[in-house]
Amino acid sequence: MAGLIGKKIGMTRVFDADGTAVPVTVVEAGPCPVVQVKTEETDGYSAVQLGFGRRKAKHATLAEVGHAAKAGVEQAPRVLREFPISEGEEFEPGQELTVEVFEAGDKVNVVGTSKGRGFQGVVKRHGFAGRPASHGHPMSRTPGSMGPGTDPSRVIKGKKLPGQMGGTRTTVRNLEVVKVDTERNLLFVKGGVPGVRNSYLFIAK
Repeated sequence: MAGLIGKKIGMTRVFDADGTAVPVTVVEAGPCPVVQVKTEETDGYSAVQLGFGRRKAKHATLAEVGHAAKAGVEQAPRVLREFPISEGEEFEPGQELTVEVFEAGDKVNVVGTSKGRGFQGVVKRHGFAGRPASHGHPMSRTPGSMGPGTDPSRVIKGKKLPGQMGGTRTTVRNLEVVKVDTERNLLFVKGGVPGVRNSYLFIAK
């Protein structure tokens, strides 16, 4: 199966069989209706478009409502996302996918938007050590020399400098699914995932 769309609930811990505490992120994954199936014949590639959440009718455009209605979905989803599918996998518009597509022990990739931290200096953004802290150093957190002088007389592209930090698309790979709660549509993933609470995540095997 390609994957699911979910929402980050928060972090907690669970205990395994020998009593070891395992830090986990709780994700509300699905149910995700299949809104569109793309094929090689019609679109040039194979993928399934899933929806998540429900958008209020007054906030949805006629195009969004019509697109959902064509698949037999009552309300326009709040989030749409395409997942590639492999040969042999078949999906029908209107079909609903839940956390049952995952099992404990599965390895997943989680994609989200990292926490935005605004404009930050090099110490916070890149982990620079800073200047000497004793005797009130006047420039304790500056980036220091910019590098080349006469040749090439410019700052080389890619130099670590102050700037916007966070708020970017981030992927964390090979996270382990510790537990699947089918009754509450919850997925317990070992470790941390990108984003703030209630942000949307894309989970794929």
